[in-house]
Formats: sequence, C-alpha cells, structure tokens
Amino acid sequence: MHGRVKIKTTAQQEEEKRKEREKKLKIYVAARDACFSKRKEGIWDDEALQLTQQLLSSNPDFATLWNYRREILMHLETVKDKDEVQKIYEAELSFLESCLKVNPKSYGSWHHREWVSVRMPQPDWARELSLCDRCLSLDDRNFHCWDYRRMVVKMSGVPVDKELGFTDRLIGSNFSNYSSWHYRSTLLPLLHPESPEPPSPCHKPHQSSPPPSPQTHSHRVCEEQLLKEYELVQNAFFTDPNDQSAWFYYRWLLGRAEREEMISCVYVSRDEERVAVAFSRPVNAQSVGLLLVLDGQPQRVEWRSVHPHFKHSPVWICDLPPGTTSDITNEHNLTVHWTEKHTHRDCALYTGRSESWCRDSATDQELFRSELSVEKTSVLQSELQSCNQLQELEPLNKWCLLTIILLMRALDPLGYEKETLAHFQTLKEVDSMRSAYYSDLCSKFMIENTILKMEYAEVRVFSISDKNLTTLCHLDQLLLVTHINLSSNQLQRLPPQFAMLQCLEVLEADNNSIENLEGLYHLPKLEEVLLKNNKISTLADLQPLASCPKLKRLDLRGNPVTQTANIESGLAELLPSVTDLLL
Repeated sequence: MHGRVKIKTTAQQEEEKRKEREKKLKIYVAARDACFSKRKEGIWDDEALQLTQQLLSSNPDFATLWNYRREILMHLETVKDKDEVQKIYEAELSFLESCLKVNPKSYGSWHHREWVSVRMPQPDWARELSLCDRCLSLDDRNFHCWDYRRMVVKMSGVPVDKELGFTDRLIGSNFSNYSSWHYRSTLLPLLHPESPEPPSPCHKPHQSSPPPSPQTHSHRVCEEQLLKEYELVQNAFFTDPNDQSAWFYYRWLLGRAEREEMISCVYVSRDEERVAVAFSRPVNAQSVGLLLVLDGQPQRVEWRSVHPHFKHSPVWICDLPPGTTSDITNEHNLTVHWTEKHTHRDCALYTGRSESWCRDSATDQELFRSELSVEKTSVLQSELQSCNQLQELEPLNKWCLLTIILLMRALDPLGYEKETLAHFQTLKEVDSMRSAYYSDLCSKFMIENTILKMEYAEVRVFSISDKNLTTLCHLDQLLLVTHINLSSNQLQRLPPQFAMLQCLEVLEADNNSIENLEGLYHLPKLEEVLLKNNKISTLADLQPLASCPKLKRLDLRGNPVTQTANIESGLAELLPSVTDLLL
C-alpha cells in the first residue's frame, strides 16, 4: 500500500463538494443580507458597491441588487465631480463585461449597461458598438445584444447605410440568421423608401438632412432596391432550401403595402333611415371624430359598431332622425367627414331610390395585390420560374411551395387559382401538423378571389359554396352583398364580423358544421336563413336571429335542435316573425 496514491471514493467526493457548496452559500447569503441591511438603512457607500459586485459577479440575474447598485451610483453622482463619475462608470462597464461572460443573455446585465451608457458624461459609443460586434460574432441570435445595439445606433447616430452593410456581413457569413434579416427589414424602408409616384428610382436622403433613425418604421421599399433584395434572398434559400429565415424575409418582401387610411364606403338606406360607413382599417368611430352632414346640415347621430363585441371595427352604423329621408320624392346629399384624418366621402340619395352608396371597389383599391410595374412583374415571373425549378428538385419543401403560392398571388391571383389550390393540397400532405393553418390561408385566398370575381361581374351576390372553407374573412368588403351562399363548406361558426353584412337578405349555409350564429346580429334586411344539415343544438344557439326584424324563412332540417321537445312552440316564441319554418 505504501507509495500508492489514495483514490477518494465517490461518496467522499460528493461530501467534499457538498461542504464546498455550503461554504460558498454561507458567504453568498451573508453578503446578500449585508446588502439588504445597508439598503434598508439607506447606506450608499463604496463597501455596498463592492458587496453588490461580489454577488452579481456570480449571479448577474439578481434584479434587486442591480436596482440597489443603481441607487448607489446615482448617489455617487451627487458627491463626485464629473471626471470621477466618468471613471466610476467606465469601471462599471468593465465589470459588466465580466458579468456578460458569465451569462451573455442576462437581462439584468444588458439593462444595466444601457442605463450606465446613457448616464455617462462622455459615453464611448464606438466601444459599445465594438462590444456588440464581438458578442454577435459569438452568438448572432443574442436578442439582448441586438436590442442594445439598436439603442447604441440610435444614440450615436450611426448612418443607416452602415448598419445595412453590417447586416450584409452577418448574412454573408450565416444565411440562417433571423435577427439580421429582421434588422434588414427595418433599415431598408429608411434608406430606400417607396416613392408615392410609381415608378421612380430610389432616392437617397439629402446630404444636409440628418440621417434617419433605424428605430423609425417607414413604409415599403422602392422597387429598384426590392429587385436587388430578391436576388440576395434567392441566393440564400437556393443554398439551403430548408432554412426558414430567408423564406420568412422573402415573405416580407412580397408583402403588400399598408393601405391608405380612408373611408372606403358610405351606404344609406331610405327605408331603414340608416347610414353605414366602412373604413380601410378598424377604428373607434366614437373617438376618431366622425361627422355626418345631410343636405348641408350637421346631424346629431349616435355611431355604433355592428356588434357589441367590437370597440374597433371597420364598419360603423347610425340611425338618421325619424322622417329625415323617408319621402321617396326627395333627393338628399350626404357627407361623412373623418375629421381625425381630414378626409370625407359624399353620397347622393336620388329621387325614387330606396338606397344608395359610394365606394371604392376591391379592384380599384388593388386590395388583395399590389400594382406591379412591367419590370417587377417580369422579375417576379422569373422568380416564380426559379422556385418552380427548385420545387422540382425539392418537391416536399414546404417553404418553396408556400412561396410559390405567394408569388402566384402577387402576379395574378385569379389566373393561378387552380395551381394555388393544388399546391395547398400538397402542403397539407407534406406538413400535416399545420394543415389547419393551410386550410385557413387557402380559405382567405379563395374569399379574396371570389370578391374580385363578384366585383368584376358588378353583382351583389357572393357565392362560394363547396370550396372547403374553414374560416371567413374580409367580411367588411361584403357590406353591400344581398345574397350569400356558403353551403357545403367546413365552417363551424358565423363570427361576430358577419354582422357587417348590413344589406344581407338571403343567407345560404347548408351542409356545414355551424354551431354558433353569433354574427347574425341586427341584420336589418335579413329575410331568409337556410341552415340545413349543421350542428345547431339548442334554442339558445338561435337567439341572435331574434334581433333580425324581417326574418321570415328559416330552414333547420338536419340539425340536432329539431329533436328538442316542443321545438315549434319554442321557435314561435323566440322568432315570431318567421312564417316559413322547415324542421
């Protein structure tokens, strides 16, 4: 046994580790308690600064200690001169670097560093930018560092083109970098904003004007730069077709410009003495300053949303004073002013007309696709061909399939409808976990196409039966529709937004799975509702129909509610206006 090294048993090692942990814990707890005691007594001295540094060096996520440390530093600002404060904060930044080495994603450390940098008498922003470069070179997805970098850029006035070059370098070294692609999407509209007079070349900010801040979101990117971005991102997803980051950025490039804020439609009904106003986005008409002028006279009216669930809605209605428009021999001129946006829309109710409206159609507004120049169209057509080639090589790549769909919709949503539906079916098969998402997205696109077809035909009938719809959208675009056919789909509810169909007279929704009629609320013209073979199970489910004053015909055949005892008497009491009931 002599001369041999004694090997410790596992039990001995664990015991020694336990004792070492207990020893460190006692020191840590003693220092923590000392800090708490000093803070309670209002002591802000150098010893407290050292104690907090000792604790935060090992645990940089102790928020209370960072707060105490800031209190100490603020006190020192009042008793030290400017040069001494500068040195204190420089030492603080060095200490923070050691904390970030312990945990590069410490919320407390990054927040405290921002606080210190902003309060320093003479901040060295170049050093801070260099720190961000080093941290992002180690982990290019450290969102704490990205947030801090944006602050540094804003405070130091780094030119936008320089930051764009920074994203070039990061993307060039690693295509799979969500943060860099996202940052790029915030910078491009600032450096290359879309001109309101299409088409025009990209214009750069005037030399004498201050550089725009990357924190300020502008609008879309000008076409010239957009075409360059397509080439950049195409290189990325052709290099690695399965990487998501470039595909997401590509979807942003294909996105539509924000719609102009405006009154898109004014509708007036002589019989109901009611006005309905549609906006390009949801608003609160009670707070945005909506003024109704009839024949030159401002009217005292109460605006309300189409459903009590909505405080913000694209469609608002009001009742005119009794007798205002009831005489069919009179002509009336109506103007709705949106004072907040300094815009208005006129509408004339002519003699002998029971209703009138003034609106921009979805085709006029290019609502579902952006107007493309010849150059951009040819480039996107080329992009579509390239994606089709990639799809031949990678037939099961969901990102490629989805991008092909988006390109087709950007180019010609109606012309590519058949191919779009086929690609959606493939997507559901190759990415079955997201099949419900693809079904909803496909439903959205089919509704958009049907709205375009309806408006090209200049009719007020909206028919989209047997299309496997799973959801309803763009219902604000159907304000003037009188007849809607949703039969033989996969709908489970008529949502509150359905109440925007203020002109609806006939609803066909047979052969769905509808169990909720919440959206059939106060539809003043609704006369006929066909709900055969759905899942309406109780009288309470039909309660919304009681708010529709002109309802005469109701078909409930094939619904569980028809098996309810005394169903006919219950319906007669609930819906006394119904004279043609099919059970």
